[in-house]
Amino acid sequence: MNIVTDVVLPIALAFIMFSLGLGLSLNDFTRIFIKPKEFLIGFFSQLIILPIVAIILVSIWPLSPEIAIGVMILAAAPGGATSNILTSFAKGDVALSISLTAVISILSVITIPLILGISLSLLGTNLSNQGTSLLDIALSMFLIVTVPVLLGMLLKRFLSSFESLAKKISTVLFFLVLLGAILAERENVISYFAQAGFITLLLNLIMMFLAFYISKTLISNTSQQRAITLECGLQNGTLALVVANVFFDGGAYLIPAATYSLIMYATALPYIYFLRRN
Repeated sequence: MNIVTDVVLPIALAFIMFSLGLGLSLNDFTRIFIKPKEFLIGFFSQLIILPIVAIILVSIWPLSPEIAIGVMILAAAPGGATSNILTSFAKGDVALSISLTAVISILSVITIPLILGISLSLLGTNLSNQGTSLLDIALSMFLIVTVPVLLGMLLKRFLSSFESLAKKISTVLFFLVLLGAILAERENVISYFAQAGFITLLLNLIMMFLAFYISKTLISNTSQQRAITLECGLQNGTLALVVANVFFDGGAYLIPAATYSLIMYATALPYIYFLRRN
């Protein structure tokens, strides 16, 4: 057993999701009923449009099966807590961003196995070929994503003073996980970036472009447009790395998540700078 990928990585993700839960309240979930239109636009963009864009790209792009599956793992992942922070910097609707992150993260126990099952079938493979099943992924997602988020929410009252520190620790853990994933494949990293770098950049740019114009067409509030755009452009890279490592034996499968986790900052930060300047 590889201690880092089989134990440390899932524990790191569980802590990151726990820290997310510390910052949530029931209002973050009930808010979707107060302004359902804005939430549903973001929800639809991330859970439906993003995987569709990804499957189109991997279908027409000459990729190895491992890289193609890695892209779909990334597309199935929910938005990360980073999107909430950067939405704040962009003067976007932070409440909407948090609601989208919270709900989609909780639902990932269902959505990730479902999206992966459908996309792998379209790519001519299936999860059983990888030695896993939809139920395996769902149970693991429940234990390392849903349970920590719920625990964080339940313990929020007692650990309110720990919330700020937990978020800082989560940020450090994210970069350590990302660095570990890259170092583990350091001999092949240039080759992998050559294979996955452009398609993950393209996926990021297309998705942010689509999310922006869909929200701009249907919503007049600019802060909500910004929140949806960033939510669709900043995926939970740690979760994608865990799925790639635990269920697909790492290697080339995790490279799209690793490249995207770097690229999304390279596109989101200039976008935020432009918004703040204008």
